[in-house]
Amino acid sequence: MTLANLPPLVTVFGGSGFVGRHVVRALAKRGYRIRVAVRRPDLAGFLQPLGNVGQISLVQANLRYRNSIDRAIDGASHVVNCVGILQETGRNTFDAVQEFGARAVAEAARNAGATLAHISAIGANANSDSDYGRTKGRAEAAILSIKPDAVIFRPSIVFGPEDSFFNKFADMARMSPVLPLVGGGKTKFQPVYVEDVAEAVARAVDGKVPAGKVYELGGPEVLSFRECLETMLKVTSRKNRLVSLPFGIASMIGSIASLIPFVTPPITPDQVRLLKRDNVVSAEAESEGRTLKGLGIVPTMAASVLESYLVQYRPHGQYTGSGKAA
Repeated sequence: MTLANLPPLVTVFGGSGFVGRHVVRALAKRGYRIRVAVRRPDLAGFLQPLGNVGQISLVQANLRYRNSIDRAIDGASHVVNCVGILQETGRNTFDAVQEFGARAVAEAARNAGATLAHISAIGANANSDSDYGRTKGRAEAAILSIKPDAVIFRPSIVFGPEDSFFNKFADMARMSPVLPLVGGGKTKFQPVYVEDVAEAVARAVDGKVPAGKVYELGGPEVLSFRECLETMLKVTSRKNRLVSLPFGIASMIGSIASLIPFVTPPITPDQVRLLKRDNVVSAEAESEGRTLKGLGIVPTMAASVLESYLVQYRPHGQYTGSGKAA
């Protein structure tokens, strides 16, 4: 096979993360050559078996350093940015990673003549009182000003084997008899399956998603925070008590926990601010077809997937309630 006949090269930033690894797999199945740009390539070797020999390569890149971004995109026909953080650590701030970094990727993709698909989040708003939401919103505006033909995806909370939502609370349920319902558990979510998000991104790389638009990705159900935890408890066969935790107290707990070195706080004040607003697909996106259904993707029910990976959190694992001996 000559160089001219090689499959197109796609650079995926953050390809070793939760959503990123599923995007890499979806692209590999389509036959693309994939260059995964991550901060620690030595920790991302698990991605290579997702494709054929030589199909997936790893390269070091950091969104805080423009030169590394340019090197990672050099020669690529398509770029996907999956990088995002839920809380700040050291120099990896929301401004640096989600705003400056996203802008730099867009500029590099434009200069290379590559297409760009960017994963944002429902709640992205340049005027948000949350640092997370504000930097996501500013990034979207910057990307579309630099690359008017970019495709932006805003998922609601994403569920799947490595998620940080259902897994987090299922793990918490093993150690604590009570679980907190921040703000009373009334915040609404529209959990979306990670494979559906990856499929949407892959279709954008295929050129099958109308460019220059912002798509909102949600699952088939709208669930409150309380309903999400009740679903998790049912799947894990646990009966933990759900206790309402006012926003103010949750924020105070997050502030104090953030001061403890080498400990990841269970929640941050910024995450509490995010929970004050529902995280669901807008009516405008629904009416304009800027959704999974609008892209021809049938959203996956959470109940059909959760048991496949939450079973490990049951009191006796897969044998809980089965009547079978280990």
